Amino acid sequence: MHRLLTILLLLPLAALPLHSQTHEVLLETTAGNIRIVLSDLTPIHRDNFIRLVDEHFYDSLLFHRVIRNFMVQAGDPDSRHAEPGITLGEGDVGYTLQPEFRTPQLYHRRGMVAMAREGDDVNPSRRSSGCQFYIVWGKTFSSKDLESMQAHLDTMTNHSVQLTPDMFQTYRRIGGTPHLDGQYTVFGEVTEGMDTVERILRVFTDDYDRPVDDVRIIRATRVK
Repeated sequence: MHRLLTILLLLPLAALPLHSQTHEVLLETTAGNIRIVLSDLTPIHRDNFIRLVDEHFYDSLLFHRVIRNFMVQAGDPDSRHAEPGITLGEGDVGYTLQPEFRTPQLYHRRGMVAMAREGDDVNPSRRSSGCQFYIVWGKTFSSKDLESMQAHLDTMTNHSVQLTPDMFQTYRRIGGTPHLDGQYTVFGEVTEGMDTVERILRVFTDDYDRPVDDVRIIRATRVK
């Protein structure tokens, strides 16, 4: 057993499994179901999300921020009983999470799940929210766009994030939000229910990106 643990610790991230074989979460929402598999490369975020799901924290919370061609966001505890028209997004659980940036294994391609956070001006260490998460939609990019994006990432991440050929192809063909890579922790992926995510993206929103008609997580459960 000791030898096995030693081998696992010495393996590079690329050799480790990308996603967990035992941790999947089902979000039952008023727009349909979304199934998420969690990554073993981000154990802090994985275990925190599982704990909140097991505590039924996400039950009845809203998708309080929806931006077409970008992402849908949920997890603000203040949204559970929020009146229509109230601006949301400041609610939290009283703690933040150490970032776990794992590019190029985990990056902001369409369908990935990441934790929201406060901006660099008040959060220079880029610690994640303890509860608010978003599902990436984004858009597709040309090769020229991605070359410019690399220059942006060099500035924002001090040259720590490099768009690989595989990432280039994915962002060109499938889409995502590459400008967030290496700055927000990606910790999971939608395996079923991207049609639900698209339905949420198409709802009408107010000037603060909150859906005019509430889209709610009815319940979140661990299914594997």
